[in-house]
Amino acid sequence: MKLGVAAFLLAAPACVSAWVTNPKMVSPTSKYLSTCSASFATALKMSSDQFTVGVLGDLHMDPRKMEDYEIGHGHWSKIFDEAKCDHGNVALCCLGDLGESKSVRPEETSELFAGTTDCHHLAADFLGSFGVPYEVVGGNHDLEGIDEFSTDEANIELFLNAHGKPAPHFIREIADKTLLVGLSSTVFRSAKYTSHEVTIDDEQMAWFEQMLKDHPANEGWKIFVFTHAPPNGSGLRVLQENHVVNGCCWLNHSDDAKCRKFIELVREHRSIKAWFSGHFHLGQDYQDSITFPTIDPKDGPYPNRGSCVFVQTSVMRSGTSRDGRQQSRLIRGNKDGFEICTVDHKNDGKIRLDATITYRDDSHEVGVYAHEDEVLQDDKYFKVYQPSAGDELHPPDDGYIGDQFTEDGTLVVEDVSMDTKAWWNMACGRVVGMLNGNMIEYDPSTLAPLGLIVGADELVGKKIAVIDSGLEECLVENDAPEGMEGAECEGMEAREQAILLIDQESGAVTVVQPNEDGSYWRKIVRNKMIRMKEARRIKAAKLFAADNDMEDANVVASWGPYMTVSGTAKNTGVAGLTTAAKI
Repeated sequence: MKLGVAAFLLAAPACVSAWVTNPKMVSPTSKYLSTCSASFATALKMSSDQFTVGVLGDLHMDPRKMEDYEIGHGHWSKIFDEAKCDHGNVALCCLGDLGESKSVRPEETSELFAGTTDCHHLAADFLGSFGVPYEVVGGNHDLEGIDEFSTDEANIELFLNAHGKPAPHFIREIADKTLLVGLSSTVFRSAKYTSHEVTIDDEQMAWFEQMLKDHPANEGWKIFVFTHAPPNGSGLRVLQENHVVNGCCWLNHSDDAKCRKFIELVREHRSIKAWFSGHFHLGQDYQDSITFPTIDPKDGPYPNRGSCVFVQTSVMRSGTSRDGRQQSRLIRGNKDGFEICTVDHKNDGKIRLDATITYRDDSHEVGVYAHEDEVLQDDKYFKVYQPSAGDELHPPDDGYIGDQFTEDGTLVVEDVSMDTKAWWNMACGRVVGMLNGNMIEYDPSTLAPLGLIVGADELVGKKIAVIDSGLEECLVENDAPEGMEGAECEGMEAREQAILLIDQESGAVTVVQPNEDGSYWRKIVRNKMIRMKEARRIKAAKLFAADNDMEDANVVASWGPYMTVSGTAKNTGVAGLTTAAKI
């Protein structure tokens, strides 16, 4: 896509927009007309360099359930028409997951709607109907047309053609030296682990890094980034029971170095001013749906997020929301800063100011929240504990027990319960902790949760011990000849440790072994194509058993951790070994 100002030139005498739809998919009952008479209060004084960007979260469009999209379209049309009449620097960015991940014609076919030709054409009709330029990034469901396309490459080609995209990424100059930049997930069938990991490929990463180098902050560039999932280190509210435990929470989640690369680029390139993501289907009323690059020292340690504000975006359709909210994001900015607003689709499109960010200079800004947390009953379920290591002004949080190793190198956590909160550093640099009865691994740089190590099913009620496990002769002694300390341990860790789960009632001791790459979190959810084949084999086995007078046969998978075809990893126990037998 050309790098140029995204100005919408009106062809009609008035600011008018109408939704022109694909008649094969849906026949909406209304059109949307608006004029430039509306006026919205703003905390920033706008000038000729102002811009307006609408941000839509996961659409998950279902042609049977279009009412919420019609309503949302009406809300946005008024906003866009006002902005077009005011200045013309307007665009729409959609964060992906465009279609419903189930059949929309279940009486005819089991084919999933997401990722299909019909899905992308319906989404393109909708996104292209607002009368402003639109951009879209691919999410984890946008290549899910697995019955229609045999490869990711073929599905990507359809995605690009349907939306008029020359590449999975995009760049658009919305105002003077202000860029909108997006990156898409391009892996589904070939995913090494879960297909719902949002994977930015190496080619896009190389393009992104070079783009950042070419648009530095000291030349006045300001970059707004859009991806389906957020980067590790964003500090946004996440879902432990879904995205964290399954390894699909962060961009490039399953690869340590690639996962951490995004926050490293944010810290290095101060031109990145904001990063918008969706993926979690959570609302925008929580303060941690927006995180600032700096905070007041009295409120906690420095978060080390460069100059970037991270922003979670909700959903438009009621059936896709995890917490009942139906909201989108609105960005309004100028040379002095920008504001982030909520468009509330459950409240007649009411616009609420969420945060104002004011530029102090090219590399520093001040962010101010415009409202307190607005929580509903049971909202605490969505809050995930993230450890804090503290800094020179703040001690680590109360859950830190890494200073409780004994002189012989042993750390013990007694009688784990669902309420136990604790975390510590392993000698190898890994960070391990506990929450809601689960043992979790955290990123050592950002302390963001990475994944499930041991599930509550085999951990609650047990004792944890962390002990030294290396060869005794490889413990470096202070009296070794100078220059020869540890020579016999070349190629080994300076200090090797083991994590033990101890059941004092049965006397069983389980050693928690790390993965081959040294990580501990269990990468046990496989790619969807493999799981579908396994499910078909189990179904065939059940039919075979029934045909041979074994209607009550207990059909199970055979080996290793892959004993379920589920796409959600909540349990880690091995039946008959670390948990009670099931057969």
